This record gives sequence, structure tokens and C-alpha cells, in this order.
Amino acid sequence: MKHVSIKHRIGRIGATIGLVAMACSAAAQDKPVELRFAHWLPATHPLAKLGFEPWAKSVEAASKGSIKVMLFPAQQLGKAADHYDMARDGIADMTWANPGYQAGRFPIFAAGELPFLVAKPGPGSAALDQWYRAYAPQEMKDVKFCLAHLHVGTLHSKKPIDSPEQLKGMKIRSSNGTASQYMTAVGATNVQVSAPESRDALERGVADAILFPWHSIITFGIDKAVKYHTDTRMYSSNFAWTMNQGFYNKLSAAQKQVIDNHCNNEWASKVGASWGDDEDSGRELMIKAGGHTMVPVSAQQLQAWQKSAEPVYAQWAAAVDKSGVDAKKALEDLRKELATRKGGH
Repeated sequence: MKHVSIKHRIGRIGATIGLVAMACSAAAQDKPVELRFAHWLPATHPLAKLGFEPWAKSVEAASKGSIKVMLFPAQQLGKAADHYDMARDGIADMTWANPGYQAGRFPIFAAGELPFLVAKPGPGSAALDQWYRAYAPQEMKDVKFCLAHLHVGTLHSKKPIDSPEQLKGMKIRSSNGTASQYMTAVGATNVQVSAPESRDALERGVADAILFPWHSIITFGIDKAVKYHTDTRMYSSNFAWTMNQGFYNKLSAAQKQVIDNHCNNEWASKVGASWGDDEDSGRELMIKAGGHTMVPVSAQQLQAWQKSAEPVYAQWAAAVDKSGVDAKKALEDLRKELATRKGGH
């Protein structure tokens, strides 16, 4: 019996040593890492407070502090249009990119930017993200796609605009490449400046009007330069959270799981809704502030606007077909996803 007892004790000691070794190994794998998250908005922007910061805190908590997220706002690590490539090249570990700043580069993703397609930013974001996950491995293969969301906005101008004919000859700061195509289709001239540069362009007369979401008009001080707002859901802008693949590959299995749990449709929906609701609140804020005019668009006028956007849909379909994707089916699938989530027009 004594001999058996010793054997059992030796077995228990061996098992304990094994568990300690495994724990040490896990601890070694989960060594602290710093995730540099770059974006180009002011640190005080609502999306920073409602999206980036809560996401960063949640990642840190879920990883038990082993992933420390460092936010780099306001183009600190690079220009707004370069943020996708910054993630690809490792200038940042994660970025908030507007792929529409590089017109024609991501034709499939641009579906979410087609005029008068999306009406509600929260459900629209969830729909866009879910739909695009089938295409991201093809179109954004040089990064790890995290999530997608969008905002919805309209035209803000120095004079009242209620019909597309009025845009002919005007200088418009567009929100993305798809919106630029739309402005070209109605005879306007596009002004290419990033969001932080937009107020200056309007005040100097470089631009006459801007396609922008409601609250960001106030956040960027553009409400000082434009006083008329076309009161309809005219456009949407897509955004992608993109991660450097090499950074992700170096994480431990547990850390990868944390990132995967934060790069999903639930977070896309959450960010889209939080920011979207805040953006929509800007309309009422400007009404209360005074000095701003909401220009109504009748049902008949809306039909004219929608018809004026048909060439943009045709251009989009041609570009997507060239990529080897069936554009008609892709758009039908996106419309179905929007309808299911009640996010479309």
C-alpha cells in the first residue's frame, strides 16, 4: 500500500508540474502587446467617443490587459486617404479607413454608397457588414478585415437645393468616389478635400456645397459655412476597420479570439447605430440653434433625384462585373439584407 501511495503522490506531483508548465506557457503566449489604432477624426468626434474608445476598452478588458489599444486620432500617423494602406503596410496595427477616398479601388464595397439606397445607419451598417463578409477576402485580401459600418447624410449648401438640376455647374465636396460619380452625372464639379479640410474649402469658395452627415457638420465647424440643408437621405459613406495581418498573426490564440470577438457583425451594428443616431441628432441641433434652413423634398422630387442617380448604378455594376463578381446578384443580396434589417429606402 505504501508503494502505491508513493506512486500516486509522484503522479499527482507530475500532474501539478504539468499544469504549472501549461499555465506558464499560456502566460508566455499572452505577453502584452500594443495595438496602434489610427484614425483621422478629431479625438473629440462622436465616433471616437461612441465607437473607437468603447471598442478599445472592451478589447483591453476581454484580453485581461494583454492587448493595450493606443488611439492615434487626427491623421497623426498619415493622411485620411492613406489609412487602408497604413494597415496593410504596418504603419498602424489597425485603422479606420474610408475606402471611398480611393475611387474605383474597392468597387464591390462601394455598393453601400449607391445614392438613395440606405436610409438608416444602424440597420444599414449591420446589413453592409454582414453582406460584405463574403467579399472581403477577395477585395481586401492584403489586410485582416475587422468590420464595416456606414453613415447616412445629405447635401449642405450656401443656397437652397431641392432638385438635381440645380447642381449643374456647382462645386461640390463629395464624401467618396461613388458620390463623386453622382455629382458628375448631374453636371457638378467635384472638389477633392478630406473632411478636416472641408470647412476651409467652403469658406474660401473652393466648394459651394458638401455631402456630409448631420452632426459632423457641427463637429467640423462646417455649420458656420453652410446654412441650407436638403432634407432627405441622399447618400451613404462606407467605412472599414482594417488590421495589419502580420500583427494579428503574432497574437496568441487567446488574443486572436479576443480580436475575432470584436471584429464581428455585433460590433458593426453597435458602432453603426451609436454613431448613426448621434449624426442624425445634428439636424435638430441646427434647427434649435437657428440660422439654418431645412429644404423639403417632396415625393415627386425624390423620384427625380433617384432617376438622376441611375447612371451611377450602371457605372457601379460595370466595375463590379469586371472584378468577376455578378453585380446584379450582389446588389440584390445587399437590398435583401437591408430589407431584412429595415435599413433601406
